[in-house]
Amino acid sequence: MLSAAILEAAYERVRPYVRRTPLVAMTPTGLGLKAESLQPTGAFKLRGAFNAILSLGQEARARGVVAHSSGNHAQAVAYAANVLSVRAVIVMPENAPAVKREGTQRWGAEIVTVAPGGSERARRAAELAAERGLTPIPPFNSLDIIAGAAGVGLEILQDRPNVERIYVSVSGGGQIAGVAAAVAAFRPHVEVVAVEPALSGHASASLAAGHPVAVSDAEAGRTIADGLRVSRLGEASWAIVKSVVQRAIAVTDEEITAAMRRIAAEARLVAEPSGAAAIAGALKDRSPTDESVAVLSGGNVDPALFASILLGGERGA
Repeated sequence: MLSAAILEAAYERVRPYVRRTPLVAMTPTGLGLKAESLQPTGAFKLRGAFNAILSLGQEARARGVVAHSSGNHAQAVAYAANVLSVRAVIVMPENAPAVKREGTQRWGAEIVTVAPGGSERARRAAELAAERGLTPIPPFNSLDIIAGAAGVGLEILQDRPNVERIYVSVSGGGQIAGVAAAVAAFRPHVEVVAVEPALSGHASASLAAGHPVAVSDAEAGRTIADGLRVSRLGEASWAIVKSVVQRAIAVTDEEITAAMRRIAAEARLVAEPSGAAAIAGALKDRSPTDESVAVLSGGNVDPALFASILLGGERGA
């Protein structure tokens, strides 16, 4: 478990570079949304990216970094590297949403595309690290990434002292491990609830089995929530999740898109499918009170897809 001192140090390290995002209440439910969609790159991933790169030595920064991601981690690493004057190479799947690919290019990163599937992205990133001497910045399976993401949990605990449960989406587990670490360090009675796409189910299976359970890339890739298309929890994430998270909720793509519509109507915020998953879980759990918070983890959604979902299309009719 990451100590309180490590989490506080990571928070102070990245604080000059990221936004302290607000808690926005949905009306009339009262469910609090931690609006990480309002970060400069539109997702919580910026916290871990900055902490990981700022934790590198000068020699490693001079060589550059490599990351693999379907989009939000890609944008975060590209942005952080640009701000810190570090060269970045990003491996992305060929079916990554255009809005996320364009956001990554905007910050000057070199993009290498591969076939869909998390294992293919990881393999190519490892090759590039070896070939070019680049330092990998993992999307989730890293204590630096997890400690950076813990800032989400720290701010929730500070801004809503009476919080009783926090809903967090889960794929590789970096975000939920960070929130869980913050809860364990500062408010251990708070319940952390994992929310995952029903089309994946690896988090539920892992909690039931007591060890990480993997699904295939094909299974993980079926959901509309492209940021959650990861086939298993990382070992670093699992070490924290297994000690703090007691249950997981599976949500259908239809429940995710319904949550996107409610977020727009009741909180006036834009959520991508991955970003809306935790809110879908909270609504399914019938826990929309002022004692609950759900992390709106990202808002990088293609405008055409968002418009279609608002109108009831794209698996949301």
